[in-house]
Amino acid sequence: MRLLSLLGLLQTHRDWSGAELAERLGVSTRTVRRDVDRLRELGYPVNATAGAPGYRLGAGSRLPPLLLDDDEAVAVAIGLRTGAGGTVAGLEEVCVRALAKLEQVLPARLRHRVDALKAVTVPLPLGGPAVDPGVLSAIAGAAWARESLRFDYRSHDGTPSRRTAEPYRLVHSGRRWYLVGWDVERRDWRTYRVDRLTLRTPNGPRFTPRPLPADDLAAYTSHRIASAPYRYQGRFTVHGPAAAVSELMTATSGAITPIDENTCMVLTGSDSLDELALWVGRLGFRFETHEPPELVEHVRALGERLLGR
Repeated sequence: MRLLSLLGLLQTHRDWSGAELAERLGVSTRTVRRDVDRLRELGYPVNATAGAPGYRLGAGSRLPPLLLDDDEAVAVAIGLRTGAGGTVAGLEEVCVRALAKLEQVLPARLRHRVDALKAVTVPLPLGGPAVDPGVLSAIAGAAWARESLRFDYRSHDGTPSRRTAEPYRLVHSGRRWYLVGWDVERRDWRTYRVDRLTLRTPNGPRFTPRPLPADDLAAYTSHRIASAPYRYQGRFTVHGPAAAVSELMTATSGAITPIDENTCMVLTGSDSLDELALWVGRLGFRFETHEPPELVEHVRALGERLLGR
C-alpha cells in the first residue's frame, strides 16, 4: 500500500524531494530511498532530479507491472468486460485476453465482486458502426501534437469529399465516434463521424489552437448531429423537467437545454415535418413549437386532423 501511495505521488508530474515524500508517507527518507529502488526493480523509471535531492517519474522503454488497489482492479475488470462488446473494432479479443490475465491474479474477494456484477448484468448491444482503434489513436495523436489531418470523407448521403481539418476532440455518443475539428477549406467548425473518414498520410502542417466552439462539447456535438444535418431544425418548449425528457431521448436524437426546473428547450432535426411533429408528441409532455415556421402550421394542422376536425 505504501508503494501504491508513493507511485500515486510520483504520477502527479512534479519533482518531489525525499523529505517531502517521507513526510507525506509518514516514513523516514531512508525508507523512501528503499521504496524508490523497489519501484525501479519493478520497471518504473523513477528519475533523480538533476541538481537537487528529488525524484520524478519518467517515461520508460517497457510497460511496468500495474499496481492497483482493490477498487481500481475491479474498475479495470469491469471496463475490460465492457470493452469486449464495444464499438472499437478489433478490441473485443484484446479486452478478453487482458481480462483473462487480470482475473487469474485477482484475489478471491475481488473476483467475487466482479463475478457478481457479471452474473446480474445483461449487455444490450448498441449496434453502432465499429471503428479501427488505429484511426482513433492517429486522430488523438494528431490532436495532441497540433497537427492537421487530411482524410477522405463520406457525408450522410454518401457524397465523397477530401477534407483537411484541425483535430481538437473525439466525442463518443455510446454508439458512434465523432471528431470535432476546424475545417480548413470551409473555415468553420465541423463534426465528422469517424467511421465515415479514411485518413491520408502524412498529416498536414502544425496549427495554432483556436478557442473551442463551446464550453460543453458534448452538448455542442449532440446539437450538430441531432439537427444540423437535416432539412428542418425543430425547436420546441417542452413542459417537463430536462432530466425526465432526457430519459426519453438519446444523445444523437436531440439537444436539451433546461429553462427552469419544470421546462426545457429541445432542438432536433429531420427531413420530414411529420416525423418532427410525431417525435415531439411521443415524448408525452405538453409542448409549444417555435421553429421552423412551416412546422408550427404543420403541427396545428396535424392536431386538427387527429381531433377529427
